[in-house]
Amino acid sequence: MERVLVSACLMGRRVRYDGGAKTSADARLAAWREEGRLVPFCPEVEGGLPTPRPAAEIEGGVSGAAVLSGAARVLTAEGSDVTAEFLAGAQSALAVARSFGIRVAVLKEGSPSCGALTVYDGTFRGRRTPGQGVTTALLELNGIRVFTEDHVAEADAYLRTLDT
Repeated sequence: MERVLVSACLMGRRVRYDGGAKTSADARLAAWREEGRLVPFCPEVEGGLPTPRPAAEIEGGVSGAAVLSGAARVLTAEGSDVTAEFLAGAQSALAVARSFGIRVAVLKEGSPSCGALTVYDGTFRGRRTPGQGVTTALLELNGIRVFTEDHVAEADAYLRTLDT
């Protein structure tokens, strides 16, 4: 049975920067949980950041790939550099995915770690720009397909191709 890496906040764990969760009501995620497929994970917490913690964004609104290559940093609104923690969390997510043979992830959209389609633009004004978070970029570079919480149906269809 294929396992699925999933953002812990989507499973109701209070690990977000503000100490909250973003619990998903998606029936497929609930079914996967019952089947024992889900591996909940929060790269920011696993990377060493506390909960709650200051909000962070990728400087310049660039993608996580730029952070992986050393061309950009992850900063808090106060200017603290939390790049090392984001990189450590991404590496930890990849290690967990590899340990379970995971090829599919459902991660929280918009996050500087988990965003798959968009990330915040680095200005802390609530504006998003196309791009991936640091963890998503690393997972995808290593052949793991990442879907957002709004694209679980597509994740399910892809997962079914792997289960055969």
